[in-house]
Amino acid sequence: MASVNSVGEAVARIAYLSSDIVLSVQPALGVDSEFSKSLHALAAKRTAGVITKETAILSIRPNTDPLLSAFQPLRAGKLVSVTTTSSILLPSIPHLYKLAQYPIVIHAALRPYGRPDYSEITSIRQCGFAFLQSETLQEGQDIALSAHALAIQSGKGVIHFFDPANSEKDNPIAAEDRGLVKNILGLDAVGRHQATSTGERSLYVDEGRQATLEEPSIISTDTSQSQPAPAKEVPTEATIKVTNSDESSVGSSGRDSSADSRPTLSSASSIISTTTRPVSSEDIYNLVLDIWHRIVQATGRTYYPFEYSGPANAEFALLVFGSTGLFVDDILAADPSEAFAKCGIITVRLYRPWLGSSLASTIPKSVERIAVLEQIRKRTTKWGPVLLDILTSLRTGPSASGTPMIVGHQLGYIEPATVRQALRGIFQNLKSRSPIQNLEVGPRQQPADRVDEYSLEQPKIETAYMKILNQVFGGRLHVANRLDAANAGISSTIAASPEFGFGALLARMDHRKRFVSAVQEAATTQDFVTNVPQSWLSKWALSSDDPKKSNDLAKEVIRRLSTDGSRLASQLLSSKSLFFNESQWLLGSDAWSYDLGNSGVHHILASGANVNMLIIDSQPWSERAAADATRRKKDIGLYAMNFGNAYVASVAVYSSYTQVLEAMIEADQFNGPSIIVAYLPYNKEDDSPLSVLQETKKAVDLGYWPLYRWNPNNEEKGEPNFTLDSERIKQELEEFLRRENHLTQLMNRRPDFSANLSESYGTEVRALQKRRAKDAYDKMLESLYGASITILFASDNGNAESLAKRLGNRSKARGLKSKVFALDDFPLEDLSGEEYVVLITSTAGQGEFPQNGRAFWDAVKESTELDLSSVKYTVFALGDSHYWPRKEDRIYYNKPGRDLDARIAFLGGKRLIDIGLGDDQDPDGYQTGYNEWEPKLWQALNVDKVEGLPEEPPPITNEDIKIQSNFLRGTIAEGLEDTTTGAIAAPDQQLTKFHGTYMQDDRDLRDERKAQGLEPAYAFMIRCRLNGGVATPSQWLQMDQISTSYGNKTMKMTTRQTFQFHGVIKSKLKPAMRGINKALMTTIAACGDVNRNVMCSVLPTKSAYHRDVYHVSGKISDHLLPSTTAYHEIWLKDASSDEKHQKVAGDALVDHEPLYGPTYLPRKFKITIAIPPHNDTDVYAHDVGLIAIKGINGRLEGFNVLAGGGMGVTHNNRKTYPRTGSMLGYAPADQIHLVCEKIMLVQRDEGDRKNRKHARLKYTIDDIGVDVFRSKVEDLLEWKFQDPKPFHLTSNIDTFGWQKDEFGYNHHTFFIENGRIEDTPSFPMKTGLREIAKVHRGEFRLTGNQHLCLSNVHDDDLEDIKAMMKKYKLDNIHFSGLRLSSSACVAFPTCGLAMAESERYLPQLITKLEDSLEENGLRHDSIVMRMTGCPNGCARPWLAEVAFVGKAYGAYNMYLGGGYHGQRLNKLYRSSIQEEEILEIMRPMLARYAKERKQDEHFGDWVLRAGYVKPTVEGKKFHDDVAEEESDGEA
Repeated sequence: MASVNSVGEAVARIAYLSSDIVLSVQPALGVDSEFSKSLHALAAKRTAGVITKETAILSIRPNTDPLLSAFQPLRAGKLVSVTTTSSILLPSIPHLYKLAQYPIVIHAALRPYGRPDYSEITSIRQCGFAFLQSETLQEGQDIALSAHALAIQSGKGVIHFFDPANSEKDNPIAAEDRGLVKNILGLDAVGRHQATSTGERSLYVDEGRQATLEEPSIISTDTSQSQPAPAKEVPTEATIKVTNSDESSVGSSGRDSSADSRPTLSSASSIISTTTRPVSSEDIYNLVLDIWHRIVQATGRTYYPFEYSGPANAEFALLVFGSTGLFVDDILAADPSEAFAKCGIITVRLYRPWLGSSLASTIPKSVERIAVLEQIRKRTTKWGPVLLDILTSLRTGPSASGTPMIVGHQLGYIEPATVRQALRGIFQNLKSRSPIQNLEVGPRQQPADRVDEYSLEQPKIETAYMKILNQVFGGRLHVANRLDAANAGISSTIAASPEFGFGALLARMDHRKRFVSAVQEAATTQDFVTNVPQSWLSKWALSSDDPKKSNDLAKEVIRRLSTDGSRLASQLLSSKSLFFNESQWLLGSDAWSYDLGNSGVHHILASGANVNMLIIDSQPWSERAAADATRRKKDIGLYAMNFGNAYVASVAVYSSYTQVLEAMIEADQFNGPSIIVAYLPYNKEDDSPLSVLQETKKAVDLGYWPLYRWNPNNEEKGEPNFTLDSERIKQELEEFLRRENHLTQLMNRRPDFSANLSESYGTEVRALQKRRAKDAYDKMLESLYGASITILFASDNGNAESLAKRLGNRSKARGLKSKVFALDDFPLEDLSGEEYVVLITSTAGQGEFPQNGRAFWDAVKESTELDLSSVKYTVFALGDSHYWPRKEDRIYYNKPGRDLDARIAFLGGKRLIDIGLGDDQDPDGYQTGYNEWEPKLWQALNVDKVEGLPEEPPPITNEDIKIQSNFLRGTIAEGLEDTTTGAIAAPDQQLTKFHGTYMQDDRDLRDERKAQGLEPAYAFMIRCRLNGGVATPSQWLQMDQISTSYGNKTMKMTTRQTFQFHGVIKSKLKPAMRGINKALMTTIAACGDVNRNVMCSVLPTKSAYHRDVYHVSGKISDHLLPSTTAYHEIWLKDASSDEKHQKVAGDALVDHEPLYGPTYLPRKFKITIAIPPHNDTDVYAHDVGLIAIKGINGRLEGFNVLAGGGMGVTHNNRKTYPRTGSMLGYAPADQIHLVCEKIMLVQRDEGDRKNRKHARLKYTIDDIGVDVFRSKVEDLLEWKFQDPKPFHLTSNIDTFGWQKDEFGYNHHTFFIENGRIEDTPSFPMKTGLREIAKVHRGEFRLTGNQHLCLSNVHDDDLEDIKAMMKKYKLDNIHFSGLRLSSSACVAFPTCGLAMAESERYLPQLITKLEDSLEENGLRHDSIVMRMTGCPNGCARPWLAEVAFVGKAYGAYNMYLGGGYHGQRLNKLYRSSIQEEEILEIMRPMLARYAKERKQDEHFGDWVLRAGYVKPTVEGKKFHDDVAEEESDGEA
């Protein structure tokens, strides 16, 4: 049996087994209490409780009014326990009086640790709870169990308190016996409570609830005198039943009478009914005795309400209400000569109810004097409460004569070394003729070196807002209640409160008013050495209330006073900080939103004082569904707006950094109270920024946390008071406001409906949508003949959906009434009424259901009442048997389909035919298995021999879409005008790529929006066409403005040297395109089956040479541009213009594409130029790679031409692979645009247009051979390539920092991690680059590694530029070599192809590896690491020395051995590994590399030499000889 080592663990285990819900009050969500670690460990193992299968653990911070969370589950019939420190008890008194009438158990560990204050127990002794105390580890286990049994059997609250330090040296004990726990708890009583629920809603109004007992009502059958029942008879569950009554308002407290209130018995009687009465103190006492009687029978361990230990003939005794561990050992080991030898010790086990008669019978008759020791720090009366209890018990009543003398003592802080000295003092006083009452033993104050084990501190993640405050206000900022402030004698908890902070600010304001008066007086005196200070002081005094003017004048005033030398000047300078007009703030948490913390906020608002409050709310959106409405967390923003005199803003730094800045500046400028409620959701204080970002996006997008600003002064300026800043919910919020009056009236009439109406609206809408869609479908089918078949699908990439729809059409052709739904769109309750059901599902992630089937599966999986015995069904599943290579992971192959098949059968469904399994590894992929499965289905339905079936039209392909698009027009223009959806039609989604934009949706929000009945958060990505990656400062500023006005306020610099904008909603798509055009840029052909952006090396050190090559890149780009005018017509032409020859869909006029033709290219086409020795554009990775060759004059001469590079791959499809370009030969510079054209034309005509996975140029070249391909190009050129010229490449990374070119101009390459330009609280990068662009006279060059080169900086501007870089932290390039050499694609949340995180995760992974780099001396070594969220290869991972390619969320394939120069492909090393495995692999690998590498040997070369992987000699061999072979067969 397991052992238990601490009392906290023992209590936590009992609480877990004995509760439905445990409220774990923790110092912080990321900091364990003495209970929480054990609680969470049990929950993680899904350990079954005794009274419920799975106990819920709710972690709560102590400053958020934690006992509020107990009301709702208690009223719903749940058994609730609380594990906490004693510090929450006093603030919770308003709740305790009501909770006392519920079966709740509070386990309170006394604080401060090792020096506990028992006044936190005595102060609440009259609240109606029963109180039990334990002292040792074993007692802690038994008394915790006793507390739960007592609460269950009495129906009343129980507080179990203990000093954890008292038992810290106890030996481990055996874990609890589950059988004993069941026996002691009394499961019948558990069931009675769980079957009850109340309609109570009030928290503070007494609604009359009382714990009651039901017992037999006995009627006498004769006239004999009734006799009272024996007083000590213990009621059992056979004679009484605990209930709860709401009919009486009489409360029960710990001071209830001990008189017996049970009915009397007669000599002859019969039971005819039961009676209900309140639970009395006597009942509690008797129930406790019964519980302890059963414990002693089972274990031999005895417990009594009052316990005496010591000699039977002792003359003196100690009753200790404190840490007995201080005295017991010394008394037991005392020398007979000691004054305290042979004394007895009295322990209070049952503190409330206090039954004095039990105490009197416990004390031996020989005891003459009792020393009462109370460990109470906060004394509110002269006499200690325990002393008064004992005096009342022993000095009143018939047995008062002859009772011992009672002498009270107050225990202070006693060190172990002084215990004997303290005991001597106690007994010296006790034995004296006139003992001193309330003698203090030990100092009252806690020693300075003794502090609690956890003090209040601001979570690191919350520093984001503090950083912004510091950025905005700098030296003007004053936070009155900051935790690191020195407040002598004030605890951090009090100092952080709004009341304390407000008082401190009022004092500070008053101090400055006095200072201003002193300055005004000084300005009129002649006490200065010169007359200069007076005029400056007068100017300042007139502007003292104006922050800008007074702060501008302050520096000069101080300077003038400093040179004056007078006594008066020195006096003023002693308070020189007061010359500055501070921005005064209070910083708080959402604890201020609860009733017990809200009064300070109210005082500030009511005062009208010019005080700013920043209140950080940390409740995650994902927890809001489980939120307890009775916690009464106030909406402080709405609360403040109702005052009418306050500035209010609701902000979220992870949603809109700009809005946070605006709100803080406006709050500071507002003359009056200002409140900014700031969102920063986290489950634990050490949550990653990524999880905070995802939670923030959900909350803002779905309206849980709207972004707004409210300024009551705006009305005077003719501006609206209210500004809504959260773009995504504008429309939905407007609709909500239109119906607000109706909902408000309904909620006021029926308060119990309010939570459902206000919080669950989306859920109700979703259910209603399902119902209406299903009913409409059924009604449509009523007129048809044949059997009804319901086809349900779950699909991630569209394959399962396509199969389902095709099967539906084929069903109709065979005479069946078919209906097709996504699983999540079908009402589950209707499933049992369907005759035939076909379920088709693909496999997502790690054997998971696709997104549109998860809710259905969760409901089916959990349902125990769904009867499918009348349903005939079959399942077809789509998967990949080799997707998870390790045998232990083969269970994920087609897991959703197989799970669904088994569950439907378990619920009674009858299989039509066996499950069909589609495998991507089969010759025709999943179609192989499907083609075997479908005929069996028709046969089972008796429709397999239907004749005259119509021919099915072939599926529409991309080639069809292109040829029918009228040169890329499609119905894009019409789709942009459709305001009913944020999306465009599926064919148009393919066509808009040619225009430089992709439709996407925010994948962080998919599930939540679906649950709310909303369409996905559709938005568009826009990619610019930027030849060679060069932009002017003016263009940079315009791109910055476009990202702020139309996008998500960030810019992405891509691996193809261009700008990319995300989050552009459809209504802003056309304005954004026009803004780009005004910047003399375009997006045409930035994506799609055309030649895309032409790349060019940055080469900052050779500007003339770079200019030559850059000119060629522009020439190639312009030469290969599509000729269609559709781009101009759709995006740029004004609708009111009279331009002729408009060629939108349906018009007769047709464009002409001389190069591309109406179907353009089979797939994308990419060209790049590298300038040796730099390969910063990965010249081998593209369809055409041009290697610039320098002439003897140092200028461009020509190019070596590579063809057939490409990065796109499909996981586990060996027919797809990456490829490096093949050398075709050399061509002169003036002919290179024609060379690129001819290569493109051969690909246009020879490329595979039937299979897009085989359509890239790399496959064309491998299919026909390099020599044949070269000859075809040469035939079109009508000349042959020359032999390639020699060249040398040294790396494919950027060179960071300052460099000079041959003309003396300066160039600086910034490190922009993964190309994301944005402002964060710690790094205002976007602002800094914007400010530099305003003054820069050169150009910006975007690199192929997603970094930025500030080019052509003149020496005259250099120092100013450097100063700006330092100001905005842009001069930092001191990162690890690994980080500087890393690169990642966008992936989540916007890329629809992403399988795992990339851009948002790679920086975190590198951080976790950097310690290993430091340890092994590799911090400055460049190791090329790349990450992508899918195998499409946007960050060109296949050329990296180490790469991670997403396979499922959180899982990656690991590749090793790429060439440092970008010249060699890497090889698969491990498949489907997660972070823990990645770190386990990389750390020892880095250590070994540091020890074994040769001089100048790069990591990619070393892993080949060390044998980790074999080299990939060509693309076709990419899947051969991998380090982790994918074994066949299923596990």
